[in-house]
Amino acid sequence: MRTPYRVLLVEDEKNIARFIELELRHEDFDVVHHISGREGLKAAKNQNFDVVLLDVMLPELNGIEVCRRIRLFSQLPIILITARDAIVDRVAGLDAGADDYIVKPFAIEELLARIRSVLRRTNRLNDVITRLEFKDITIDTDAHLVEINNKALELTKTEYDLLVFLIQHKNHVVTRNLILESVWGYLVDIETNVVDVYIRHLRSKLPRESANYIETVRGVGYVMRQ
Repeated sequence: MRTPYRVLLVEDEKNIARFIELELRHEDFDVVHHISGREGLKAAKNQNFDVVLLDVMLPELNGIEVCRRIRLFSQLPIILITARDAIVDRVAGLDAGADDYIVKPFAIEELLARIRSVLRRTNRLNDVITRLEFKDITIDTDAHLVEINNKALELTKTEYDLLVFLIQHKNHVVTRNLILESVWGYLVDIETNVVDVYIRHLRSKLPRESANYIETVRGVGYVMRQ
């Protein structure tokens, strides 16, 4: 029998935290709860977890800053929890390195689906693939290192995951919705222009001669053709 997945819950609203904790324990998750950003960050550094549920509005350190600091030492899956539904807040969280984003109020079934999604994606990336190649791009997934012509390329976590996904599906046109579900883990309809924004970010970081590696298929999505 598998050891229960360990969840770090960082949430300062007592009723919401209690609701999440009870529901996750009912689903056989092992939950550790902290109420401040600093306590949550310390726990993430000193203990082993499978996923972090991180509220954005926290005392001492807000959730986005905690997420950014966790990314300095760990690729632990992070789902941000927030009451704010503006696209700018979603993008800020994803830019900080979050794997997914859920808006209060939410059904526990949706939260469980998102947890399963990030666990499934991170397990697949870590266990199956160790090295990817596309033309002059190489990716060492164990080291989380991207190189072009043997020169390191600095990417955010979301840009990295997007590039890995596109190369894994090279020569196949992938839709924006498939990219959202696979890279961000969204299981509901959201603005697909988030994908377009990150494609532009990724293209801007590729050398000028490599910028056409990601081809736009008008009205459908994107493809990297070998």
